[in-house]
Formats: sequence, C-alpha cells, structure tokens
Amino acid sequence: MIKWMRRLPLIPIAQILLLAAVFPAALAQDAPTPPKAPIKGPAETMVVLGAATPVPLTESQRSVEILRVQGQSLAAESPQDFLRQDSSIFLEERGGGGGQADIVMRGGSFEQTLVLLNGFRINDAQTSHHNLDLPVPLDAIDSIQSLEGAGSTLHGVDALSGVVDFLTAAPDHDSLFVRAGQGSFQSNEETLIGGATRGPWSGRLAAERNFSTGFMTDRDYRNMDASAESWNATRLGITDLLFAASDRSFGANQFYGNYPSWERTKGWFAAARQELGSHTVAAFGYRRHSDEFVLFRNDPAIYENNHIDGSWQGSLRQTLTVHKDSVLLIGLEADGDSIRSNNLGLHARNRGAGYVDLDLRPAKQRWSLSVGAREEIFSGGAQAAFSPELAGSLRVAKSLKLRASGGYGFRIPTYTDLYYSDPSTLGNANLKPESAWSSDAGADWAPSTKLTLSATGFYSQQHHTIDYIKSATVPNPHLPAGCPANTWCAANLNGLGFSGVETRLTWIPKKSQTVRIAWTGIHGAQSALHGLESEYVFNYPVQNIHASWNSAMGHDFVLTNAIEIAQRYRQTVYPVWNATLTHDTGKLRPYLRLTNLSNTGYQEITGVNMPPRTIMGGVALQLGR
Repeated sequence: MIKWMRRLPLIPIAQILLLAAVFPAALAQDAPTPPKAPIKGPAETMVVLGAATPVPLTESQRSVEILRVQGQSLAAESPQDFLRQDSSIFLEERGGGGGQADIVMRGGSFEQTLVLLNGFRINDAQTSHHNLDLPVPLDAIDSIQSLEGAGSTLHGVDALSGVVDFLTAAPDHDSLFVRAGQGSFQSNEETLIGGATRGPWSGRLAAERNFSTGFMTDRDYRNMDASAESWNATRLGITDLLFAASDRSFGANQFYGNYPSWERTKGWFAAARQELGSHTVAAFGYRRHSDEFVLFRNDPAIYENNHIDGSWQGSLRQTLTVHKDSVLLIGLEADGDSIRSNNLGLHARNRGAGYVDLDLRPAKQRWSLSVGAREEIFSGGAQAAFSPELAGSLRVAKSLKLRASGGYGFRIPTYTDLYYSDPSTLGNANLKPESAWSSDAGADWAPSTKLTLSATGFYSQQHHTIDYIKSATVPNPHLPAGCPANTWCAANLNGLGFSGVETRLTWIPKKSQTVRIAWTGIHGAQSALHGLESEYVFNYPVQNIHASWNSAMGHDFVLTNAIEIAQRYRQTVYPVWNATLTHDTGKLRPYLRLTNLSNTGYQEITGVNMPPRTIMGGVALQLGR
C-alpha cells in the first residue's frame, strides 16, 4: 500500500469525493455489534496506563491524561497536535508534517519516555529520535493516554519519566472516510479509511500521506502511513491483529548540526493480541525500522549512514480476583532487539521480566492502594533491574480525591548512544543504564460537571543520566576517557534532579463553550555538568502552558483557539497561537487549520527553526451509519 500511495498523483478534492460517493448504498446498511474495543464512545474515560486493570479516570491513583482523537482529528495535522494539549509533555519537533519529534516529560530527556501503540512498545532501538515514527494513520487512532512519572513496574524499560500510549478501537458500523486538503508551502494531505463489521468480526483499513516543499531550503517532507487491523470475538476471547507500515523522507537542514542533511525512515509493525478467557491475555509484536541519513544532501558520498533495526516482544498477563473488587496482576515478558549498520555495526540483545501488582479497591471504601514490583534481567546476566511502585488514593469528599505515588524507572542505552561515531559525535560502549526514583502527590477536584481542577507536585532524582557532553579544553576529569575537544561524547551524569508542579483546569461555562488551561513548571538541579556543555538533557521547559477555548457555533461548526507559551531552560519565552474551524458531523465536513497565527519565530530544539504562519484547508466525506 505504501508503494501505491507513493505513485498516487495529486487528485483534486472534488474527484476524491466523487469517487467515494459511489459506495453510500452499501455503507448505509445496519451493522451488527462489533467486538468490545479497548476504549469506545466519547463518554468513556477508562485508564489503561499505570493500573493492573482498566479503571475510570476518576479513580486513577496516578497522574494520567486522556486525549480524545476520534471526532476531533480534522483539527490536527498529526498526533503531535493532540500531545501538545498536555502541558506535562513538551514536544521537541523539527518542523511541520509530524515527520520527526521527541517527547520530553517532567524534565527528563527525550529518551526517557516510553511510547506504546495499543500497549506494544514502539521505542526505537537505534535512536529515540524515531520513537514517534507511528505507522498508524491519525484518523485510525481513537485516543491517546499519557502517564506522568515512572512507569517501569508495569511497562518496563524506557518508562523513566513517563509513558504515552496511542490506542485504536474497533469500528461499530460500516463506514468510509475520505479527506483531502491543501495549504501553505505547497503542502497537501490525503486520508482514506474504510471500516466494516460482520457479526463478531470488525476491521479497518487506513492510509494517509502528507507532503510539502518546505518553508525553507532543505526542509521538505513526505510522510506516508498505512494500517490494517481486525478484531474477532470467539468463545476464547477477543483476537486483535494489526499490521502497519510507514515511509517518511525529509530535508534535515540543521537537525543534527550546521549541515544541509537529508533523512528517510521506513518501517513496519505487526502485532497479535489474544484473550485466553476473561482473565488472561497473550500478546506478540515485531517491529522493523530502517534509517538512511545523508550529511550533505547534494553529495551523499561525503557521509552516509544506513541503519536497520528490528525488535520483538512477547507477553503473558493474568489477573486474579483477590477479594471482590481487588485484583492481583501477574505478568511475564520477553523482548529482544538487533541492529545492522554501516556505522554502528552488528549487535543484538535480549531481556526478560516478571512482575506483580496488587490493586486493593475495597467495596464501599473511599481508599485504594496499589503495590507492585518488577524484576528485569538482561542478556549475558551482567545486568538486572528491580522496579518497585506504590500508589494510592483517598476520596475525602464526593468531589475531591487525593492521590500519591512513588516508583522507579530505568532505561538502557540505544545503539546510537553506545556505538555511534562521526567527526563531531562519539558514542560510549561503557555506558550504564540510567534510572530515577520518582514521586508525586496531587488532588483532583470536580465540584460540578462544569468544572474540574487537578494539581500535582512531583520530584525525581536521576542516576547515571545519559547525555552528550563536550568541552573546549581537554583533558577534563568529567569527560569520558578519550573524548576529544569540542566533540559531543556520550556519558553518564549524576546529580540530576527535577521538581515541579502541573495543573489542569476544565471549565464549561455553557453547553457550547469549553475552556481548558494546563500549566507545568519545572526546576532542575544543574550540578551534574561541572561546567561542561550538554546537548540534550538541559533542553526541558521551565514553563509550559497550553490554553484553549472551544466554541460550538451554528450549523455544527466548532471554533478552537489555542495558545501555547513555553520557555526552555535558559531560553527566551515564546507564544504560539493556533486556531481551527471544523465541521465534525454530517457527511460533508470542511475544515480549516491556522498554525502559528502569531507568526512567532521560535525553536523547540536549538538551531532548528519552526515553521512560520501556515494555513491548511480541506474537506472530508464521511459515509456510513
């Protein structure tokens, strides 16, 4: 399907709509009820992160944000646009199109966030810069959940400062969705999605692409994604099969230094999840990813890297009822990854883990308590990691809930951290895994259906933090042995700690209006540098604000205004104003997206300019019941 999309010419919007219009009779038929999906319906707020079993958001013991995508995707270019609604997430994005971006949570580096797709690991073994290479099209995603703080007990390696899970859901009727748009800098986007249900089976095919000539020289991009997923209900349980692929090429001017670079990543992902009765789930997934990087786009012979990495994962989870509403989760996992690269060499590693989590929720009681532990063993037997976690909540009133948690998170180095080498950057094969003890405490207050407010204070103390550091003079006792002057060298840092506050407010003054304000402030301990220069760790935002106002207008149009205000460590504060106008109901759904209306000149990564004011407009056609 990716090859087919690459050959697809630019089709006018009217022709796409005419093509889709020949199918309405078949799509208008009533469909039987599909298998139960992980999250269904706009009113559902079930949390699947940081808990032994899915629980309502109002009963979560952890700081979790649920971002609804279905029904709101016309207002976004990529999943990154939804992540920006959570002020605890700071995106280090490299331009438009959603081609490459990193996630920073609670002051941690971009490598310390675990990215999941339906609970499967998507983190890239070569480099964490590719963790958001999601192969599933935006319109096939149902919702996004983010867990702030350590999550290694239930979710394993890389969940040091947070976890983000992108969730799909089974369709509940036959449908066909087509959208196309055009905008600034010769940008273009198209999506085609078909869903069907037949008795106990349901499935979805999805494909999308977006491309642009770029807002500056060597910042063009072309992104393509396609997926096929099916759900089938049997006496044994739900069977969920997913296959997805992506192909992304982009001008990487200034991405990794002062070079006119170019990069292309390709990958595919296959996963199977099988319920074995009502209390046991088995899952297996495989991901293959390739990265071609050219330092000088017009002369690849000067310097070029080609990396191919693969990773597999398998898990078996069982929940046992301990007493009424209390459960014990028992899980076993096995993971492995490998790489073949002209720069990094040929390497492979495996790991296995076992974990338990006891979730106590006594009936008719106002409190809940969760205690868990994980033991992870790495190939060779030289390393192991023990990750405990404790979380609890107390409902002191019907409208007020207090919660607190503490736990341990860890991450192993990527292959780039260990083995990469070029004239300005040097990996370190002796790197130790990084880890952190984290804790937080907060309150959730909902005095009415029109007002909710949450506030959380957090703290983390990191150990052996992995970063790239350099000094103009050598030798320096805090540099790795053999690190040349003015060269970024991978190293373990100690003495890093982060504390902060995150707040979220939702106010619905009337039925047609919604106001949301989220603010996160962070303070970090900087003693780890010893006067050296850091490349990644000290890019976190000391202030991050996201405020939005949604207004339901006449004829089912929705106007959204969003203001983002951020200030990176030792950088100037900057505001970005975005607005969208969408028609999210009916068969014909026009939309308009206005990005960076303030025309702010800003950088989320030092040296990488973000796009100026851009406009994207289009129309979608939704057929089905």
